[in-house]
Amino acid sequence: MTVGIVVVSHSRALAEAAVALAGEMLQDGRGPIEIAAGLDGGGFGTDAIAISEAVARADQGDGVVVLMDMGSAVLSAELALEMVDDDVRERVVLTPAPLVEGLVLASVSAAGGAPAATVAAEAGDALEAKAAHLGPSPSPSPHEPAGTAPSSDDERGSFTVAMPHGLHARPAAQLVRALHGLDAEVRLRNVTLDGPEVSAASLSKVATLGALHGHEVEVRARGGDAAEALRRVLGLAEDGFGEAGPPPAPPPTPDDVENRTGHRPIPASPGIGIGPVRIARRAAVTVPDARPGTPDEQRGRLDEARTRARDQLRGVRDTAAREIGEAEAAIFDAQVLLLDDPDLLDDAAARIDGGADAARAWADALDEVERGFAAAADEYLRARAADVRDVRDRVLRALGGTEEQDTAPDGILVADDLTPADAAALDPARTPAVVLAGSSPTAHAAILLRARGVPAVVGVGAALAARAGEAALLVVDGGTGEVVVDPDEPTLAAFRDRAAAFDRRRDDARRRAHEPAVTRDGTTVLVGANLGSPADARAAHGADLAGLVRTEFGFLDRREAPTVDEQEASYRAIAEAMDGRRITLRTLDVGGDKPLDYLPVAPEANPFLGVRGIRLALARPRILADQLTAIVRVAHDHPVDVMFPMIAAIEELTAARRALVEAVEAVGRGRPADLRVGIMVEVPAAALKAAAFAPHVDFFSIGTNDLTQYTLAAERGNDQLAALADALDPGVLALIAATVDGAGDDVLVAVCGELAGDEAAVPILVGLGVRELSVAPGAAATVKEAVRAVDLETARDLAAAALTCADARAVRALTGTDRTVGGRPGAPSVPWTG
Repeated sequence: MTVGIVVVSHSRALAEAAVALAGEMLQDGRGPIEIAAGLDGGGFGTDAIAISEAVARADQGDGVVVLMDMGSAVLSAELALEMVDDDVRERVVLTPAPLVEGLVLASVSAAGGAPAATVAAEAGDALEAKAAHLGPSPSPSPHEPAGTAPSSDDERGSFTVAMPHGLHARPAAQLVRALHGLDAEVRLRNVTLDGPEVSAASLSKVATLGALHGHEVEVRARGGDAAEALRRVLGLAEDGFGEAGPPPAPPPTPDDVENRTGHRPIPASPGIGIGPVRIARRAAVTVPDARPGTPDEQRGRLDEARTRARDQLRGVRDTAAREIGEAEAAIFDAQVLLLDDPDLLDDAAARIDGGADAARAWADALDEVERGFAAAADEYLRARAADVRDVRDRVLRALGGTEEQDTAPDGILVADDLTPADAAALDPARTPAVVLAGSSPTAHAAILLRARGVPAVVGVGAALAARAGEAALLVVDGGTGEVVVDPDEPTLAAFRDRAAAFDRRRDDARRRAHEPAVTRDGTTVLVGANLGSPADARAAHGADLAGLVRTEFGFLDRREAPTVDEQEASYRAIAEAMDGRRITLRTLDVGGDKPLDYLPVAPEANPFLGVRGIRLALARPRILADQLTAIVRVAHDHPVDVMFPMIAAIEELTAARRALVEAVEAVGRGRPADLRVGIMVEVPAAALKAAAFAPHVDFFSIGTNDLTQYTLAAERGNDQLAALADALDPGVLALIAATVDGAGDDVLVAVCGELAGDEAAVPILVGLGVRELSVAPGAAATVKEAVRAVDLETARDLAAAALTCADARAVRALTGTDRTVGGRPGAPSVPWTG
């Protein structure tokens, strides 16, 4: 019996030395040992193709044992097995044995005629003698090697993966954060796949466990905080890492999409684009030429580049959080954690110590991880390879790498989806419009496109995206959702006229931005801006007020809550940037769905229905007291509204107002003259009980994003439900009408959700009785112009008709913004039906 052996190492020299050492142990020669180590240019790294070829050479029909030196070599070996013939793959054993000691024992065992399983077992036992001699380590390192032997003192447990997309980047990031700072080494193993243990401290390793929905994962912890670490892991798992749900449906085929009546293009950013098609293509970032320096100097360069990349990612994350909320921005947390992944840093450091410069070491280490994701069996995990590539390229750019110029012609961009960075980097002069197969109007990329004035239609599905990608000419109306493929001349002329009219309206709106928004019959509607910072305030051209200030941004990226003085300074800066206009400060709106590390909440089966908003604030009275104290201080010098989120019961509002009275007394200057109190109407119960709340408030502000998801049971971040989660659904409009009716004549009703910025919705909202609209900072001028076009009597009739419609599509038909798609030359625009 002849068992072959393959040695996989990042270093060719190390592999050759190990093989030579193993040969010294054999008197009568050795069996086939093949080396797959290093890269073609002499650098450090592993190559899956080279490994697969080595396996084929080593195979004599009796099996092959593969030994690997560290981390990413394992991923390359696993990928290599996908490349060999099925009959060979069945005979290959990947062993977690240490490379040098394992190779010595494996060679001896193979030379003695042992079968592959015995050879692998002998290699795996290679450290027993050394461990017995030295004894157990008194203080385990938090990043101990993967081969750490189990102990009877270990804390153990297991969980079943409940997340629809498995243990992917976002839940993996939560897990890594939860264990940070504990004196514990935690290891995970996918029992279902009978895979190897990986370190829970490494985001890249956790995410590549291949743990899909329904898989069982074993947890092993050791160290002083082992019990606490196990409790945290199992607690997160019990909550489904905040993402529990049914397993994802298989991806639809183009025919499936074509025949589905519920999948219609969705307007995401107003404006009209006409032009040729430009298929999305991610530009590659080159690895810069090597720069001389000692290993310490190279590590310093890499650390500086990682810091710059981290700052960039946090900036993008803050934008996404400000516009769409913490839950949706969590993917950036995973990318930031990847920058500090201990396994990645160890891999890069080893490459530097072996002679590579900082850029080459980083690129090779990240390329290994990216290949591991790209080779994953699960489609969702494969898609995460792009996130790894983004982190790789950011650091390389900081190290001097250049980005290849996109030589594609100007035109309408057609893509499956866009990252926030993609959207932020688009040149509006080269991109007349964007068409996305997936996404939703509340996705962070869509919001960035609106902010940049790029027309966009999303959720068109794979079938229409494919048709659009083949077009010679495309027409897109981001305000109606129309996508016309190869229009005939009359259709093209009509859209050109429409585009010219849109440009005239936009230019007129900008010229009149600072004038009041008054309907044709003389009704004034305030138009405010949703802000998160003084910079947002400065960008809010023409806004009458700050209709929503998201104060939670001052609580992010910190180890403890901001002090009263810090909060006061933040709110005062925004008030001063608004130059005397009223600001509406919403109290802290976080919870189980938008967690803060220093404000932990118990695991919840459904955090969207759990302790969040005012519920969390009342449970943490010191946090609420400090925030209200800061607000009262600013209110003595500026016109301020305080607004409480997630109110569902009178008792909650009463308790919140009592806390405000206590803050006024603590400041000691009496109640500020201009301080007003209101609540967010986000819960259907609050809308239906508006008359009971009205005597206790000065205003209602309707958060249509949350109100829509609660009313339609459609989570607003779920692309599959984007067509359903339309705030113009008659059920949502009925709740807005109920709020207005309950408010009476003395309580102002505002809308601060995304619906307020939808120009098609403006006449309906005004007709229902809404008298304040708060929108993204750059949209105030155009929304004011939409108000000026409203005739109140006609708007009331339109609103009444909308309430009798069957669905949101019928409401949009009333407004003239039904979503349609056009056909080939000679075919007029027709309703999109799937």
